Amino acid sequence: MSSKEKNSKGKLYGIGVGPGDPELLTLKAYRLINESNILAYPAPEVGEGLAFEIVSSIININKEVLPLRIPIDISPFPAQKAYDQAAKLLEIPLVLGKSVAVICLGDPFFYGSFMYLFDRLSGKFNIEIIPGVSSPMACAAILKTPLVSRNEVLTVLPGPMKETELKERLLNTNAAVIIKVGNHLPKIRRVLRELRLENVSNYVERATMKNQQIIPLEKIEYEKVPYFSMILVRKKIKRSD
Repeated sequence: MSSKEKNSKGKLYGIGVGPGDPELLTLKAYRLINESNILAYPAPEVGEGLAFEIVSSIININKEVLPLRIPIDISPFPAQKAYDQAAKLLEIPLVLGKSVAVICLGDPFFYGSFMYLFDRLSGKFNIEIIPGVSSPMACAAILKTPLVSRNEVLTVLPGPMKETELKERLLNTNAAVIIKVGNHLPKIRRVLRELRLENVSNYVERATMKNQQIIPLEKIEYEKVPYFSMILVRKKIKRSD
């Protein structure tokens, strides 16, 4: 599709709303959420979802909203079908020339749900990405611990990855952010213990939210933790200066 054809239609905004605290919204995110004709947001099958909850206190009373029912499922197939349906819903107002702001947790392109909508719609419409505060940065700020410094290497590791690969990647990095911990906690703790990294690992649950928690790994008594949890690992490195 030509740029002229794109310009004749509405504009789509992919907006990161940060990790949970509404005050971490950027000024641009705040403005576009309220200026757009329609506010769309990913939502579970029942209820509004966390992304909408974050912005609910700052949106205009008469704002037109469009929930996109996208269930979180282990299997990618139901989710892919839901994203197909969500993209079709978004096309309707965009073809009519309306501006649509789609919000997502954290940053749209850092494990963000918006990237799947972008893949389906970028060839048809003008899209602008508004970055948001990502949860690793939020966790580091809460812990008052730098993620990395100088020439250190940071690795982002999804919790579901195989144990052998998780171990190998932790061995070959200065610092790591382990996301999507959930029911993979026993495996992650086992690897950290084997590599003697437990004492340089910090667990944060629901960063910046009202029910935020920082819990020492050895004091977590259950085997499954919430989806919105993260472990930051930073090895101690001897410095010459």
